[in-house]
Formats: sequence, C-alpha cells, structure tokens
Amino acid sequence: MEEEQRLREEADEKMISAAYDKLIADYLASRHRKKVDLITKAFNFARQAHKGVRRLSGEPYIMHPIAVAQIVCEDIGLGSTSICSALLHDVVEDTDYTVEDIENMFGPKIAQIVDGLTKISGGIFGEQASAQAENFKKLLLTMSEDIRVILIKIADRLHNMRTLDSQPANKQYKIAGETLYLYAPLAHRLGLYKIKSELENLSFKFEHPEEYAAIDKKLEATRASRRQSFDQFKKPIEEALDKMGFKYEIRERVKTPYSIWNKMQNKHVTFDEIYDILAVRIIFTPKVREEEVNECFNIYVALAKIYKTHPDRTRDWLNHPKANGYQALHVTLMSKQGQWIEVQIRSDRMNEIAEQGLAAHWKYKDGDYTEDEGELNQWLRTIKEILDDPQPDAMDFLDAIKLNLFASEIFVFTPKGEIRTMPADCTVLDFAFSIHTFLGSHCIGAKVNHKLVPLSHRLQSGDQVEILTSKSHHVQPSWINFVCTAKAKAKIQAILRRLSRDQQKAGEEILSTWLQKNGFEQTPAVIDQLAKFHDVGRRDEFYQALGEKRVLLGEKDVDELKGKNKKKSEGGGGWRKFVPFVKSKKEEAEKPELFIVPEKFNRKKPIYISEENIRQYLFPSCCHPIPGDDTLGYIDNYNRIEIHKRTCPVANKLKASYGNRILDVKWDMHKKLFFDATIRLGGIDRRGMVNDVTRVISNQMSVDIRKLTFTTEDGIFDGSIELRVHDRDDVKAIIDSLKEVDDLKEISQIM
Repeated sequence: MEEEQRLREEADEKMISAAYDKLIADYLASRHRKKVDLITKAFNFARQAHKGVRRLSGEPYIMHPIAVAQIVCEDIGLGSTSICSALLHDVVEDTDYTVEDIENMFGPKIAQIVDGLTKISGGIFGEQASAQAENFKKLLLTMSEDIRVILIKIADRLHNMRTLDSQPANKQYKIAGETLYLYAPLAHRLGLYKIKSELENLSFKFEHPEEYAAIDKKLEATRASRRQSFDQFKKPIEEALDKMGFKYEIRERVKTPYSIWNKMQNKHVTFDEIYDILAVRIIFTPKVREEEVNECFNIYVALAKIYKTHPDRTRDWLNHPKANGYQALHVTLMSKQGQWIEVQIRSDRMNEIAEQGLAAHWKYKDGDYTEDEGELNQWLRTIKEILDDPQPDAMDFLDAIKLNLFASEIFVFTPKGEIRTMPADCTVLDFAFSIHTFLGSHCIGAKVNHKLVPLSHRLQSGDQVEILTSKSHHVQPSWINFVCTAKAKAKIQAILRRLSRDQQKAGEEILSTWLQKNGFEQTPAVIDQLAKFHDVGRRDEFYQALGEKRVLLGEKDVDELKGKNKKKSEGGGGWRKFVPFVKSKKEEAEKPELFIVPEKFNRKKPIYISEENIRQYLFPSCCHPIPGDDTLGYIDNYNRIEIHKRTCPVANKLKASYGNRILDVKWDMHKKLFFDATIRLGGIDRRGMVNDVTRVISNQMSVDIRKLTFTTEDGIFDGSIELRVHDRDDVKAIIDSLKEVDDLKEISQIM
C-alpha cells in the first residue's frame, strides 16, 4: 500500500513539473519582461497551500491553477502579474491564507486581482438567487478597476469546462448554461474569439451530447472533400500573393459544431444544407505597417480578379473596427466548384487582436498597464452605472448585463459628425440614453438624416441622429418594450422604480389596513399567498398593484387565506397550468398531486419521468418538452419541479441565475401517452401537395392530425401540422418520411 502511495506521488510530481515547465517555456517565448522568479514563488506558494487536495477528476488540485495560468499566458497573452494571479486565484477561497497574506508576499496589484477572483457567499440578491449572479457582479465591479480580473476568470471557466466530465449531470447543466449565457458573450465582447468558440462548443457538448456527436461525426466524414475544396480554392490565391511579394499564411477555418447546430436550429436546415462550413483566412505581414489597411484592399482587388465576389456579403471592419478591437476585411467569393466561400483578410497584428482580444492592445509595466481609451471604457462605464443601481432580482440583473454583450454593431453619427458604436437593432431612444440620461428621459423623437421619426425608430448603420427633447415629457412604462441596450433599460427601470415607490407605500398601507380589519396577521407567508392568488410574482409588484388599484382585496381573498379556494391555489400561476400530454376525461376529473421537494433531497441524482409520475411535475408553456427531448428540472419557489428543454430561453436564464436548483431529468416512457407536436413545412406549391403530406402522416405513420394550416403565395407554400405523438422518435420518423415528398423543401419541428 505504501509503495502504491509512493508511486502515485512520484507520478503526480512528474505531471506537475511537466505542466509548470511548459508554462515557463511559453512565458519565456512571449514578449513580456522575464519575471520568472516571481512566477516560481507564486507556484511554490500555491503548491504548498493546495498540498494533499485533489479535484473531482482525481488529479492534484495544483494542476488547475497551472492550467488556468497556461491559458492566461498562451491563449490570452498576459504577463507575469496575471500568471501569478492565476496560480494564486483559489488560495484565499480554499485555504486559510488571506488577501493580506497575498499582499505581503506578492504586492497590492496581485492581491487586488486575487481578491477580485475570490468568490463571495451571501448576496445582494438574497437566498433565492444563485451565487453565480453575485460572483458576476463582484467580477464586473472589479473589472472596471482592472480588466485582468475578468480575463483570468474566463480562463478559469475555460479550464472548468474542459474538465466538466467529473461533475454530476445537474452541475454540468448549471455550469454549461451560465457559460453559454454569460461567459461566452463576455469572451466575445473582449475579442477572445478562440476562447469564445471553445466555451460554446463545450457547453453544447455537455447539454446536447447526442447532437454534438452526430455533427462531429459528419464533420469528420466530410473532412477529406473539404480539404480538397480548400486546396483547389487557395492555389490561384497563393500564386497571386506570391506575385505581389507578400509574406503570408492561408488557413482553413471550419465552423464549430455549436455554430453549425445553432444555424440548423435558427434557419431550420439540415447539416447538408449549410454551405459556409468552410471559410478561408489570409494572414499577411504588411510591407509597410502604416499601409496595412490599404494592403488588405489591394489583396481583395487581386482576389476579385480570380473569383466572382458576392456584393451583399462584404464586411469592412478595417475602417470601422468592432467595439472589441476586431479588424479584418470579410469578402465572399464563388469557387470554381460553384460554392460561396467567405475569405477573411487580416494583417498579422489584426490576427493577434482577433485571437487574443483586447489583451493584445495592452502593454504591462511593473504590474500596471495602459489601456486603449474608447469603446471598452464606454462599455465599462455603462456596466458601472447598472451596478450602481442594482436590479432587485438576479435574473433582471443578468439580463441587463447580457444586453450589453452584443455581438453585432452599427455606426451612428451625431449632428456634429462624431461616430458612436451602437448595437444592431437599437432605437432612437437607446441612442438618446447612450449620450445622456436627461436626453433619454425627456426625448420626444428625433431627426434621422434630417427626417422626423418616433422614439421607437430603429437605426441603421451610417444614420445621422439629432435628438429632440421637451422638459414637460417624462419616462413612460411602454418605453421598456422597445429599447434594446442595457443602459437605456436600466435607466428607464430606475426612473420607473422611483416613481412607483410612492404607489408601493400606498399599497402597503392598504394591505395593512385590510389585514387588520379582517383579523389576519401581516406575515411574509400571508403576503406571498395573496400575491400568488392574484398571479403576481413579487411582493413589491403586489404592493404596487394595490397602490394603483389594479388589485382590489375582497371576500375571495378572505376565503383564500382561510383555505377555501383549494382549486385556485393548487394550480399555481396561469402559465404553469399547462399539461403536456393528452388526458382522458377520468384524468381530467382527478386532481394532480404535485411532487414537493423534501428538505434532504439528493439534487445530484437524476429524476426519472414515467407515465405514472408525469402529472407530479409542472410543464411550463415556454418550451413544450416531450419524451426524448434533452431536458432539465428546476425547483421553483414553492419547491415544485418544473420541466424545461435544455435549449429553452427561460431555462438558459434559470441555469445562469439559479444554478443550485437545477436537476438532471431522464425520460422513462413507454409510448402510452400522446403529446402535442407541431411540424413546419415549406416548399413549391402544386396540385396534390396537401394530399401527399396527409397520406404520409395518416396512412404510413398512423398518426392523428389535429390541425393543418397551409398558405400559398407566388407558387411557394408555408404550412404547419399539429400532431399527436408519443415522443421525439415519432417526430423524427415523420420528418424523415416527409422528406420523400416531392417539392417539399423545408421541414422542421417548432418548439
């Protein structure tokens, strides 16, 4: 036994030394000042602090900080301060050492970053919210002081995703969900495309393992033909670039399984119908550094002489870089095989920014750094404003931040010709709030390109906007429905909250008087019961509804508190009443006994849904899961379990905000119950089309059609069929059979 222990320790030492040696080798190969002594000191300190501790995967804990430091060094390109902070990032949280100890040994800058990376317990959002929302808030607050905190946190999340196999399924969904909801958009916003793609891919792999494996297999099967297309396409380009005297590299870029799957979902197409799986990247060294933008266009002109260009698919990120610093020229060319291929033209400097994001801009000196002014600072200021006026609810807060992690941008001009970057789809009102809160709150409209437009007018790239205001005009509740930026939404909500406080106070007084008059005690449980009875989610909303006289208390409320309204209270809020399967009259008459999660419930074990217990769970109407879907469970505020598809937008927010309440769900159904499913169809209209479709479904598949809708315009039809099926396999079989019908071009299932 002792010998076995000794051999294991030797193997561990070897593994740790090899990982650390690689980190030092990569650091020495970088352009940073060589502070190896400081890094070695941090490594030895962290190694001692985590001694004897192992991760769930079984490897020594120190391997995690080394891996995070490796990502920080190699993939993000940061220096010794960040590498040391990465090595020390879990010391304060997991051991007896304090931030003061770190400061005494490594100085204030590293201590500040480590403090920013240390998770917090408790929280501004209360017990109901996930600690993740709280962590995220702390990160963003520290981020405005030192952006390296968020860069190291992204590296930490990437390594956690790479080693997610060792976690139970409910934890996998929680971590993958918040990664996709928050960390991938954040990595994108900071220009870390490589990391963003890997985070998305790993999240997809854990949430939808079967779809991931299927796409991966198809990518592998088409690799040889793709390689051949790439070689044929690049040959004449190489000849042209050689002739021009450029030093260059041409790379093949293949779409990730996640982005392929995303396109399949959004566009309702199959793998074979996605034509932009292959893209080409030209990375060149400019002959004259100051002329690199012109040289990009010179290369484009040379390519246009070889291949036909797609006029609507040219993207100039050279003269107007994205807000995260990304620069490149994107063009789409028709290959000799009749295939559209996107080509990205970048200089080596632009490529470094694309790979390493904003970190490539910064030069670190003695633990300090100078940061490019401009869009990033504006973005950080916006986030700080949101944080200064926190939302009362974790999901509202995360949504507000999420709005700011926009991927696509437009360029809008002020009347003086100053350029401002705004998210695509933004309105005049968003633009007004981006300039000043006063402008936004008193905005009555605008002149866009000298034409009068309303507040809700959506701006286009290149628009010149003059905001019109009136001091007598004030914020309206309806504004929240059409603004799309985090800043505008946060400001409108803050102003509306200030206006609603008086009404809430009045509502509290009305409730207090009514409870006293009817002999009830004013306890949180009583208030929550009344709020739930009136289908209101939160107490403050209930008070406001009372203050505005939208809710009037009467005899029915007395009955509810005395327990006489059983039928109403058992069902819960309106949208929760949805039952996913078709019930018999006998079942309709029976009252379902909902499963209530007990105090000592094992959340790591999956719950199995069968014909016998399906009625014990809630099926919200947001996503209609059916047997065979990838699903998860969520423990609601009343300890009942809701069942959602893992792709459901509501579930995505729940995973990010209330991750500790997520459960793994598996189906144990035996084709006894029927469920509603809707299939969307599209294609070329012809006589007999409807007959062919119904024949396939009713005769071949023996499935009942509940509703059939077809509309035709200019020889093209669009339709939907509502069916009763047992599970996802039935839907797949029906879709496969429908593919045999002539002139049917698009078939997909509607969520």
